[in-house]
Amino acid sequence: MSIPRSISPALSLLTASLAAAFSNSPQAQSALPSEANAPAVVVRARKSVVPNALPATVESIDAEQIEQSINAFDSADVLKYLPNLAVRKRFIGDFDHAVMATRTSGTNFPARSLLYADGLILSNLLGNNNAFTPRWGLVTPSEITRVDAMYGPFVAAYPGNSMGAVVNLTTGMPTRLEAHGKVQVFTQRFKEYGTDQRFSGERVSASLGNRWGDLSLLASGERLKNAGQPIFFASKLLSAGVIGAAGTPVTGAVPYQTPTLADGIILGSTNHITTTQDHGKFKLAYDFSPSVKASYTLGVWDNTAKRDSNSYLRDAAGNAIYSGLVNVNGRAYTVAAADFSVSRQDQRHYLHGLNITGSTGAQWDWRAVASVYDYATDTSRAATAAVNTARSGGAGTITDMKGTGWQTLDLDATWRSGANAAQSAHVLTFGYHGDHYQIKSLVSNTTDWINGGAGARVSAFAGESRVHALWAQDAWRFADHWKATLGARLEAWRAYDGSTSGAVVTSNFRDRRETHLSPKFALARELAGNWTVRGALGRAVRFPTVSELFQTAAVGTLINNDPNLKPEKTWSAELSAEKRVDDGLLRLTYFGERLSDAMFSQTNITVTPNVTSIQNIDRVRTHGLEVAYQHVDFLIKGLDVNGSVTWTDSVITKNAKFPSSVGMLQPRIPRWRSSASATYRVNEQLTGSLGMRYTGLQYNTLDNSDPNGASLTGTSKLFMVDARVNYQWRKAVGFSVGVDNLNNYKAWAFHPYNQRTWVAELKMDL
Repeated sequence: MSIPRSISPALSLLTASLAAAFSNSPQAQSALPSEANAPAVVVRARKSVVPNALPATVESIDAEQIEQSINAFDSADVLKYLPNLAVRKRFIGDFDHAVMATRTSGTNFPARSLLYADGLILSNLLGNNNAFTPRWGLVTPSEITRVDAMYGPFVAAYPGNSMGAVVNLTTGMPTRLEAHGKVQVFTQRFKEYGTDQRFSGERVSASLGNRWGDLSLLASGERLKNAGQPIFFASKLLSAGVIGAAGTPVTGAVPYQTPTLADGIILGSTNHITTTQDHGKFKLAYDFSPSVKASYTLGVWDNTAKRDSNSYLRDAAGNAIYSGLVNVNGRAYTVAAADFSVSRQDQRHYLHGLNITGSTGAQWDWRAVASVYDYATDTSRAATAAVNTARSGGAGTITDMKGTGWQTLDLDATWRSGANAAQSAHVLTFGYHGDHYQIKSLVSNTTDWINGGAGARVSAFAGESRVHALWAQDAWRFADHWKATLGARLEAWRAYDGSTSGAVVTSNFRDRRETHLSPKFALARELAGNWTVRGALGRAVRFPTVSELFQTAAVGTLINNDPNLKPEKTWSAELSAEKRVDDGLLRLTYFGERLSDAMFSQTNITVTPNVTSIQNIDRVRTHGLEVAYQHVDFLIKGLDVNGSVTWTDSVITKNAKFPSSVGMLQPRIPRWRSSASATYRVNEQLTGSLGMRYTGLQYNTLDNSDPNGASLTGTSKLFMVDARVNYQWRKAVGFSVGVDNLNNYKAWAFHPYNQRTWVAELKMDL
């Protein structure tokens, strides 16, 4: 099989680097890392779902580190200081835009990474934009006992969505009668444009569990309430104003510059999201025998949210103005109903998961995992008429996504050639994966957006997809201190029953079928001085999601979508050198990616009229260097440190439909990203920590035409310092106080991030 030209530079670099590292190297003194000498898992945790001896970079954090060093408002926060991972969380409890960024993909593309909890997928692969956030709300920070992050598509067990990273959250089950509770309150003072206001919230969680012989049960619940800061603002370009005396004279508008440096005015704040989220979980585990174990998980996530707006505009009598023709400093502007939108949202989602594991002795292990995720209720109500201070009813729309969801099934097995896993010449893993994704969305008119029933259809879309995959991977110790990992994944994809509707016209789309093979290869060598060098090469294919294929923006009978999108295809390479010491680890990594047919929203300027939609970009090239370090008892006893610095160069190299983007940086991929944290254990009762997060210059647009990132709809640099102090008073009671964004850095990712946020916690463990 010939090597594609797109990956040949990375392959050449990988080969040359491996040859240089291995030639004339001293004899290694120890075996390659394996399950026998891997970092210990927290005692209360179930076994980590990360496969053994992965041919890829893995970074981990456990429950003790989370408790000591992270102000964890929700489960997305546990990734704060892991190398080269970021979550675009706009406010505490962000339920629809908190998506992950990885070293090769920005926060616009959640379908290029994967999130699991105990083997159950929480990534929302129905779409690939900010509206399809992972289901963070189905796992609370308190129940997480371990986090493992794997970088790159080098493991055949995972689909092509692993091209960025795979994050596994491991939670625990009780070993005796246990009860836990936590109360958390938080607040921030937010100042931006014409808003100067305090926003606060609280989180209460509790769990109760026990084990009776072979049976264990755990019930848990959480309520999160938060009034988030405004995450959008009504605005007008200065050039849109008509010079003259027309309109009602108003005051209060705030001047600003757009990301492209155009002058404009801010009319008021919008999208003040107040959310109340309830999370309930029931987990049952039973050991049928010492070798066969099963567990069942039922998770319920309920969310009631409202989005309000606040106009800065005031007439001569001091009344707030939300619509009509207004005059600002001698320019007339039309304030439309959509400028100050208000809406309500009601959601109830269910997760069912079944996990069965078995072992037939030292040589065989097997596992079966099935999951169902159901949008039992998902309704949004939005006003289309101009709002007023009373927020009374009127014309609006209802968006109903009931019936949306997914089902997955994974069957896999592990065979070892020897009774001793650490000494086996071959560790063969293989399996089957199947999934089914279905999306339904119906938008209807209503005469009363608060309480009215659904009327005539405005628009609708629907579609389904299925994947059947077979995969196998062999970790082969072909010589002393050498290991080769060879694998492949064969995937058959089908998209069908796709349709898009306007008020009257419905368009149905033909079925699609494609089959792709993704080979994987890695080579590792243990060197003297506790150094390990590893190189990996892998192909990944990410199929279009049902939303990318069928979700539309319909104007009359014009439907802008592309059901013929090609899958994204990448060749990824990684070369890592790791040095292990008694109390620490230093890692140096080169990574590269050649991405073909990348799916972005862009304007095709080669057709008339121009069409803006999800389109395939021919090629994107990414490569970078990463340094990560962690150390226990660094310099002095009790001081633990970890940190990372990453340089990335991600460039669009070919884009026939939008040529001005060629040579520009991929959106939301900064050249520099770093994080670090230090925790000092004063004694058994008292700990303190300090953390830092930095993200460099990045862009929202494909042609990098938005240099003013620190502005509405811009994406800015980010530099935030966090702090936390924990005090354990007696065995069962603990107190914590902390602050995120201590330096009050004003950062943007299209929306403004939280400003300085204080938090206090009280926890009890019985």
